Amino acid sequence: MSINEIYLICITLFAAMINGGLGYGFSSITVPLALLFLSNRVLNPALVPVEIVLNAYVLFVNRDAIPSIWRRVSLIVVGLIPGVILGTFIVSRVSQPWLKLCTYLVLLPLILIQAAGYRRPLRAERSIGLPFGAGLGVLYSVTTVSGPPLALLLNNQGLAKREFRAALGIIRLAESTFTAIAYYHAGLFTTTSVHLIPRILPSVLVGVPIGAQLIRRMPPETFRRLCMSFDAWVVAFGVSTVLRDVKIVAGPKAFLFLAAVVLIDAWLLYRFFSKATAQASIVSPPSTAMEATEKS
Repeated sequence: MSINEIYLICITLFAAMINGGLGYGFSSITVPLALLFLSNRVLNPALVPVEIVLNAYVLFVNRDAIPSIWRRVSLIVVGLIPGVILGTFIVSRVSQPWLKLCTYLVLLPLILIQAAGYRRPLRAERSIGLPFGAGLGVLYSVTTVSGPPLALLLNNQGLAKREFRAALGIIRLAESTFTAIAYYHAGLFTTTSVHLIPRILPSVLVGVPIGAQLIRRMPPETFRRLCMSFDAWVVAFGVSTVLRDVKIVAGPKAFLFLAAVVLIDAWLLYRFFSKATAQASIVSPPSTAMEATEKS
């Protein structure tokens, strides 16, 4: 087993724990880290079959919510098909360093928007289904990541927890299945990629139950926020590395991008925890004040 395969096992175990807690996040954690030593063309075909298994499990666990959510996501599922076809064409044709850079640059704003706690429900939910699905299909087939935009959309629509997870399961099972079919016809399943699948799958089987237990011991929003912070830093490091490798920015100056993202995310973290502390103090007033009231 090579050192890169050992790294990949560790990364996918951590990512599976995140997915077990949030219901998404496997690819958005795995891809930024794994792209530091693998190309999209090798990594993507190894992740997609694993994601089919993972998404099928998520959907099975939340199957009782399918009837209430199916119609709301059906147009997104239909829109995935042309997007996946276009994305597969891009993966098979675009130069790998530039594809890495584009992957990172697309993911970073989506992660930071989630980190900022953006919430804005969409009233015309069905009217955006097809274009959103097409864009999601392109993004997933190019990067195998769709969690950030999906979470951004579904978190804003007032879904119950099981409805949220069922909607994620339907859309992500569809996109991973469509992408696997498109990759097969494009000849992207190489020996190198297929060899990585048995390295990744055990990490998923072990990590998902661990993540499900961890989420019970920590507030879900705090868990999600810390995951997004980690993801933002990893993606920013990837951008800086590729900027240096393709010689857009020379030497250590490329890592000024990483420094800028760390500062932005640190401010978002400070704002998040300050707000959480303020809300906790409102819900639970200081005991000294209660004691003073009782004495008077």
